[in-house]
Amino acid sequence: MSTTSFLIRKDQLATTRLHTATDEALADGQVRVRIDSFALTSNNITYAAFGDAMSYWRFFPSGEEGWGSIPVWGFASVVQSLHPGVAVGERLYGYWPMASAAVLSPGRLSPERFTDVAPHRAELPAVYNQYFRCASDPLYTADTEDTQALLRPLFITSWLIDDFMADNDFFGAKTMLLSSASSKTAYGTAFQLHQREGIEVIGLTSPSNVAFCESLGCYDRVVTYEALDTIAADTPCVYVDFAGNGALRNAIHERFTNLAYSSSIGGTHVEQLATKGAGKDLSGPRATLFFAPAQIKKRTTEWGPDEFGRRMVAAWHNFLATVTDAKAPWLHAEHHDGGEAVQAAYAQVLAGKGDPRTGHILSLYKQPASA
Repeated sequence: MSTTSFLIRKDQLATTRLHTATDEALADGQVRVRIDSFALTSNNITYAAFGDAMSYWRFFPSGEEGWGSIPVWGFASVVQSLHPGVAVGERLYGYWPMASAAVLSPGRLSPERFTDVAPHRAELPAVYNQYFRCASDPLYTADTEDTQALLRPLFITSWLIDDFMADNDFFGAKTMLLSSASSKTAYGTAFQLHQREGIEVIGLTSPSNVAFCESLGCYDRVVTYEALDTIAADTPCVYVDFAGNGALRNAIHERFTNLAYSSSIGGTHVEQLATKGAGKDLSGPRATLFFAPAQIKKRTTEWGPDEFGRRMVAAWHNFLATVTDAKAPWLHAEHHDGGEAVQAAYAQVLAGKGDPRTGHILSLYKQPASA
């Protein structure tokens, strides 16, 4: 058996290649999974952009200097097992390499999940090392796997951003400015914030995405990046930056004299990451990176793991019901099977092109249907 991996040049994200290697024998306690499908979104591009700074490259080391595997979220099936607690055929949801297969070292097993206790992952954030056993996962439904892969990890971040803002009383502001408003993490955050009484949610986006953002119904206003001057400069506000565009961040900080807090989430505008507006010369508050695992740790300590899970599951099902409403679904999945299709989809997402209603589901295991 062999595994095909999709590798990215760490210092040149547009440079990619496919690599196939013969599988090594499993050690006692290990399992091999077939990665059936995974989502690719701008969130994964953020993983690559911050791959060294935030250790994302360390989860699935390629073994080749300068090349990395971007972590992705999706579903896999156990095809070999030398672990007595994990059966062949079991279906899992979790964090995978962009590859056709992966090897895990399950530990700390429960009916709902287990942790990959491979030594190289021991110092990495625990939230990324957990694998959910679909048969007992309260967030899993068999008929919504594509939507789960696309939105579940992003929505959990969105839910945590909303909780973090509420936990800090919105830093005294009543207006939330969300950049890259058509992105999945942004509109998930807007969905949560929109339920907060007295909070105005303004989505910032490009002209081509205004209609889409307005159609969602979770933004009080949608404003193009070029029309920031339509928002009063003295508005007490919080900026939640999903774009990572330094020039935009600089413009926000310069215009809004009552900017109470600036939160950096990701980088959908990769070509402008860490450019002007990211450093010490920024006007107003310092741009602070939001790190979801820190809020998870805080709330699981305060609420307890069971209550944390109950609240998150309830919020997820509420969001899922809205997103998958048959009359007006927020997105549809587009499948890309096989190496060439995966490369093309990656290039499209990296370039920030495409319909915001389209979600990309990829597989290096499945081969494209013959013509």
